Amino acid sequence: MLDAVSHQVVDYAVEFRHNSWLDDSEKEIDPAALEVLRERNIANVLIDGPGLNLGAGQTANHSYLRFHGRNYDIWYREEKENDHRLDRYDYLYKKDQLDSWVPQIKEAEQKATKVRIYFNNHARAKSVRNAFLLMDLLSIEHKEKEIQLQEQFTLGEF
Repeated sequence: MLDAVSHQVVDYAVEFRHNSWLDDSEKEIDPAALEVLRERNIANVLIDGPGLNLGAGQTANHSYLRFHGRNYDIWYREEKENDHRLDRYDYLYKKDQLDSWVPQIKEAEQKATKVRIYFNNHARAKSVRNAFLLMDLLSIEHKEKEIQLQEQFTLGEF
């Protein structure tokens, strides 16, 4: 799609985060919504997160995957006072959790001109550590760097 102002090609993506977008089974995105995305070459964001719908296949010539973390308790229940995680995104993926995405990412690479992967588990530099781990799993070269998880505190602790 061309951006009306700058006339640049822009790749659009939609992340469905509300159950009203689901089909009657409440497990998949409504096919009519996916067809609208296909007609407009808009990517359906594939999601890894607690209780969030993964999305159903590719709807564009580009792909977008987003890792939110899996802190189900913080997303859907009240935080406990003694819980020192920064927020719902304070999550470090384990190797096997990321490894399970490798086949789907490789499939997307075969079908798409671009595959974008974003880690939204940013608390304490966990997204950086997980990005390097996924790059290793996908055999993507990068500079070797040890990522130290940062110790941070909320303002309420001061």
